[in-house]
Amino acid sequence: MIYSGPAITVQMLEDGIAEFKFDLKNESVNKFNRVTLDDFAAAVQAVKADPQIKGLLVTSAKNFFIVGADITEFGDVFSHGRDYIKNWVMDIHRTFNSFEDLNIPKVVAINGFALGGGLEMCLVNDYRVMSDKAQIGLPELNLGLIPGFGGTVRIARVAGAAKGIEWISTSRPRKAQEALADGVVDEIAPHEELRATALTALKKAIVGEIDWQAKRAIKLQAIKMPESDSKAFFDSTRAELTKKTNPEQYPASKAFLDVIEESAEMQRDQAVEVEANHFA
Repeated sequence: MIYSGPAITVQMLEDGIAEFKFDLKNESVNKFNRVTLDDFAAAVQAVKADPQIKGLLVTSAKNFFIVGADITEFGDVFSHGRDYIKNWVMDIHRTFNSFEDLNIPKVVAINGFALGGGLEMCLVNDYRVMSDKAQIGLPELNLGLIPGFGGTVRIARVAGAAKGIEWISTSRPRKAQEALADGVVDEIAPHEELRATALTALKKAIVGEIDWQAKRAIKLQAIKMPESDSKAFFDSTRAELTKKTNPEQYPASKAFLDVIEESAEMQRDQAVEVEANHFA
């Protein structure tokens, strides 16, 4: 066993492949509460320290992958000032970035639901295999929040600005075919073959048959904009969103678009700080 904690285990399987498994003890679902977030940071350090690991298979032992952040803990977080909130979420960004930056390929097997922070966790992986019965999405606007664990940054780079904005603004979960068509996942597997399919993809990535480094690089760079005039794109998008949602009543509907526009030409590390500023 490479690492064993209350929410995550990391165990060597075969040929340098380790399984990074989310399994929050004494809970029916995985969620990003304080326990999981602390465990995630520790597990990443354990992986970094083991030179024998050539690739990670990221899985969930629950029926759902990760249902998101534990919103019952948000009351305490948001009772503090903006500086505290920003520092709290930047610590999470550093952990997510550190996982994303591991110099080995990471393939995630997405089962059940991966919502909010659960999808944000999927996005820091290099290759995403989704069960044909799973659903994924970023529902934060329904809670009056914006995605806070890098969702605005990564989905706009993986799916493109227009699709990324659509995923966040509608808040609805997507099924596998739509997720694949929009570029948010890389492959769909029959539910009963999910693990085997993800493991095969990881083996291909390790030997170079899947260019996982190119897939990762997209998330670290500026957004590839659909038009040469990005200001015109954001102006028209903002006008369309304002018709549907009053930003004065629902400030998060304006804030997430502000994040994407302000960070469009930035590298990831700068972009997540913009997200953290608006989240706070």
